[in-house]
Amino acid sequence: MKALGLIVEYNPFHNGHAYHLQASKEKTKADVVICVMSGYFLQRGEPALMPRRERTLMALQGGADLVVELPYIFSSQHASWFAKGAVSVLHHLDADVLCFGSEHGDIQPFLDVLAFLQTNDKIYNQYIKEFIYEGYSYPKAVSLAFLKLEPEKDWPDLTQPNNILGYHYIQAVHDLKSSIKPETIRRTKAGYHDQHISEKSIASATSIRRSLIDQGEKPGDIGHTIPVPTRILMETYLKKQASFFDWEQYFPLLQAKTLTLSPSYLEQIYEAEEGLEHRFQSFIKTHDSFQSFMSALKTKRYTWTRLQRLAVQTLTGTTKTEANEALLTSQADHIRILGMNKTGQSYLNRIKKHVDIPLITNLPKQKTPQQKLDERAALAYYSPLPPNKRNTKWKEEYQLPPVFFS
Repeated sequence: MKALGLIVEYNPFHNGHAYHLQASKEKTKADVVICVMSGYFLQRGEPALMPRRERTLMALQGGADLVVELPYIFSSQHASWFAKGAVSVLHHLDADVLCFGSEHGDIQPFLDVLAFLQTNDKIYNQYIKEFIYEGYSYPKAVSLAFLKLEPEKDWPDLTQPNNILGYHYIQAVHDLKSSIKPETIRRTKAGYHDQHISEKSIASATSIRRSLIDQGEKPGDIGHTIPVPTRILMETYLKKQASFFDWEQYFPLLQAKTLTLSPSYLEQIYEAEEGLEHRFQSFIKTHDSFQSFMSALKTKRYTWTRLQRLAVQTLTGTTKTEANEALLTSQADHIRILGMNKTGQSYLNRIKKHVDIPLITNLPKQKTPQQKLDERAALAYYSPLPPNKRNTKWKEEYQLPPVFFS
């Protein structure tokens, strides 16, 4: 069986994702589709709109055969660590090919960029340091450093978010010495950061979330942008849950935690650097919403995404020591199975004997450093819920089997 790997968040699963999944499967002639999906907190430092169980079902309904979790320590990280964790999961699951969406759409130039930056590694890193010293954020410094190296005109634009992720996927495959073959599909119509939904059938996940949360629209209102099964699943979820998860629900918890911990403790939180914890404590006192807090906190040097990641690490109480321990091998230390269909089950049965890290369906009593943080992420994610619902969700973390879609 030829295994195709996709690295996803599906927050939520929409028509663009459906296109990418099917186009990737057709391009690679794969027999089985493995999705490595972020769990409760995502790459841009956001809580997932819906829990991973619902998003797993979306993936399976959309054509995935096997869905596994990207451990928390990788899921809420900058592109390099996010890619390392996700690619390592696919490597351990014997994926033959990784296909990612990109603005560029051609794989060979990505490989050329990797070779070019390896050759110019010292001067590239020096340029990055110089631009950071000038006050630019790390992502902007990386983009400016790349442009200063005068890359070929037909190479991927590394200021574009999916091109950046794609480059780091390829770099991770190379560093891991994996046999995974990278491929790419050009993103179509909607941009990654688009804030508003048009009449077209493909919209960005960002614009869909903004419509649902900021504008209070219902899944039926954006039905032209999502598959019918996704719409039905979201409507069913809302009947039980009443609302989607969003940072505003967590703000009172974040505020209380930030203000009641000492600066010396906050300094130990992962992502707290250059005295940022003092800025956090100072600004959070005077704001009554996450949106206003972040708007005031954001600077040229500290991007919204960068600050959201610090907020996530503060919410989960993840310290630098814990993070460094969890990242020691630069790879996932386990694979948690979230869901499958018959094809995925058949593939898993075929490979599981020689998968060299633990395959799990529930968190064990004796946890690895990464699993400890996975547990804490789940506890933090459900913390805004009323006690009875919150306790039920926490129990499900240890009791429910993977989703099986037939």
